[in-house]
Amino acid sequence: MSLPLSRRHVLELFGVGAATVLIGCKTSPNTGTMVDAPNTVDAPPDATGGDTCGPAAAAWATGGTAAMTAKQCYPDPFIAAVATCPLTVCATTAGPCTATAPARQDVSEGYPGLPVRLALKIVSADGCTPVAGAIVEIWHTQVTGVYSGITPSPGFCSGGDNDAANHSYFRGTQTTSATGRVDFDTCFPGWYPGRAIHIHFRVTVGATSYLVSQLFFDTALTTQIFSSHPSYTAEGQPDTSNASDGVIGGGGAIAQYLLDTSRMSDGAMLASKVIALRSAAQANCQT
Repeated sequence: MSLPLSRRHVLELFGVGAATVLIGCKTSPNTGTMVDAPNTVDAPPDATGGDTCGPAAAAWATGGTAAMTAKQCYPDPFIAAVATCPLTVCATTAGPCTATAPARQDVSEGYPGLPVRLALKIVSADGCTPVAGAIVEIWHTQVTGVYSGITPSPGFCSGGDNDAANHSYFRGTQTTSATGRVDFDTCFPGWYPGRAIHIHFRVTVGATSYLVSQLFFDTALTTQIFSSHPSYTAEGQPDTSNASDGVIGGGGAIAQYLLDTSRMSDGAMLASKVIALRSAAQANCQT
């Protein structure tokens, strides 16, 4: 799409929030790289008594969230004990593309793309204990790099797609369980000029918005998807890598923003992150 003002310039005008911080608690080194699913996955047997869970698929699935046919086989990415919670990265700008987000697990509204199960675990900075009852909101673009909904900057966010305001695709909220977990069924985001591919999120506890930030994917994984996945090849390669992104690039802490990803037996992607909350009074954050 051709826009008169690049999205990077708009984001620079909005600035980067620093009142709250994101703390990444990890059960293993969080490189954000794609790791194939294990050959066997513990999962409930099917109705006939057979085990339908198998090795990771040879290729990424197509067809959006409808292609997630083996959800019962997805492993728990948080099964290991959460390690100590070190301070890692700051909150980031919410950007100009916020809009109403319905409460739901599947946020795709049937739109196409590589299906993704986004699993987030919200914990406290003090001991990494689960935070139950937190509202987690996510929003990101569809394959073409367009945001849905009625936003503060409709021309910029919709990229000229006049129908985008009539939808709320790839937006949603969930409430964390007793274990601090939420799961969203979505699709791998698209890209737009000046930004690396990302997913926005907000965590609210009670009346307090604790954190607004963004999550990213490994650049090599993104390159592979846009060079080979049939839903993405027509869009071309993103023009901005994580290292050159105007929000997280150049700070040396890119890995802390990255999602851990793996391919499931049905070809869907499991993307996960443990996120710890720290109050603004405790913040001492440098990106």
